[in-house]
Order: sequence, then structure tokens, then C-alpha cells
Amino acid sequence: MKFFIGMKIHIFLVISAFFILSCGSQSGENRQPDRKELQENLLGANVMLIDAEDQEIRDFIDRHGWEMEATGSGLRYMIYHQGSGPKAEKDRIAYLHYSVSLITGDQIYSSKEDGVRQFRIGRGGVESGLEEGILLLRVGDKARFILPSHLAHGVPGDGVKIPKRATIIYDIELVDITSN
Repeated sequence: MKFFIGMKIHIFLVISAFFILSCGSQSGENRQPDRKELQENLLGANVMLIDAEDQEIRDFIDRHGWEMEATGSGLRYMIYHQGSGPKAEKDRIAYLHYSVSLITGDQIYSSKEDGVRQFRIGRGGVESGLEEGILLLRVGDKARFILPSHLAHGVPGDGVKIPKRATIIYDIELVDITSN
């Protein structure tokens, strides 16, 4: 499936490049594409990438039979165990048990190996999709988040285990929230 989506995107980019390069002036001179043309072609390519990733995520959810909600940003989430503690809030420190895997199923990070993860909510330093998802939880909640690449590590990946444009899946438990 990824191969065919990648081929569609590659073909679109080749056709776009051919179109831009073949649009010369009437005198036969090659002209440089203007900024607006380049932006429109890049926008078109990005829309195709986002649509392809979104379809891959929907197919993945369907294959696993998960009932997930979606936010406006594209984060998919499900809370599969309800906690009874306080709700997560900005400027609080969140403590998480977690497992991170790629959409391929390969586990790449885990609190079992790396220890409990902590971060101050609303200050960055973590994936924007993780931060958005944490704000949906209470202490004791267990949840699954699917972060499309734009909410995870984007085009470059993390430079360690997460590849370029990777969709990642978090399974987390919000263990505690503190104010210091």
C-alpha cells in the first residue's frame, strides 16, 4: 500500500516538475517558475502526503478494530482505562509510563527501558501530539494516541529511531501530575 501511495506522489512530483520546466515563453526561452507556482505545486504535494498518511492511519485503525476519536489537528486517541485522579493542566508536570511504536508495529521506545517520562505541559520539548493528548487525560487514565508525522517528529524524524515522516503510536498511562 505504501509503495502505491509513494508512487502516486512521485508521479505527481515528476509531472509537476515537467509542467514547470516546459512552460517557457512564446519565444522558446525557458522561464523560471514564479514563487506562486512553486508554492502551489509544493502545497499540492504536501496535501497528497497528508491524505496518504491519513488513509494509512484509518486503515490501521480499521485493521485493529479500535474505536478512536480524532481531534481537529489529526491526533487519534482512545482512553481505554478511566482513572480517578486530577485532570492534566498546562504548567503542571506530567509523569508517564509509555510505549512508543511505529505504525509498522516496531516498538522503539518504552518506559520499561528508559524510565518514567516527565515533562511540563505546555512548554514544548515533547511531540505536539503527545502534549495535546495528555491534556485529554486524568491521573490513572490509560490511553492510546496515534500521532501523524506532523504531530510527531515531522520530516526529519528524531535522528535516532524514528524515521522521516513517521506516524507513531503512544500507549501511555498518566501516572501523576504535580505542580512544582
